[in-house]
This record gives sequence, structure tokens and C-alpha cells, in this order.
Amino acid sequence: MKKILIVDDEPNIVMSLEYAFKKKDFEVFIARDGTEAMEIAEREKPDLILLDIMMPKMDGYETLKRIRESENLGHTKVVFLSAKSKEKDIEKGLKMGADGYMTKPFSIKKIISDVEEMIT
Repeated sequence: MKKILIVDDEPNIVMSLEYAFKKKDFEVFIARDGTEAMEIAEREKPDLILLDIMMPKMDGYETLKRIRESENLGHTKVVFLSAKSKEKDIEKGLKMGADGYMTKPFSIKKIISDVEEMIT
């Protein structure tokens, strides 16, 4: 069973993504901020992390930086899922080492197909 970690502080987004991924037989973990995401990621070793950028405590950029620096997580696929949709924001995320960048609002079908493609 593939593991996905959804990191977002918006409950509606988390609930809809969690439901959709569970229907596709993913094991789903949820974090509300970057600090919680790091704890869960170190413990669960997800196949992919869907990561919001604008969050309390530790934002997505800092979280990605720490994931890439981690011996255990450096290879983990990370996709930003953000309302920051300007070209410069997308470029920054990809330059920092994200494997993908999706903007909000989003299509759940598209996210699931992109994620499945990345980790199968």
C-alpha cells in the first residue's frame, strides 16, 4: 500500500484529498503544518508528500528544505499544492527541489493521476 502525507492547514482540502486517496487504496497521513509534517514523515516514510506552502509554524519552503537535507527523507517525492500560482512561485518551488507543483483550486482527479504516475 502506497503512503501519502498531506500537509495543509485548510480542513476542507485535507478532508477531500484524504477521502479521495483512501478510495484509491493509499495509506493517508495528515499534518497541519511543517513541524508536524516532519515528525510524521520521519516516522512513516511516505512515498509522496503533498505540501502546502502557506502554513503556520513552518511554511512549505522550509519544510521542503528540511526534507531534502534529511538522510531518511531526501529521496521522498514532494509536490507543492499551493494557492501561490504565479510563474515565479512555481519556479521557486521547483528550483528548491520539489518534484511537482500544483495550484489551488485543483482537480482531485488530476492530483490523484499525477501522484499515481509519480510513485508507480
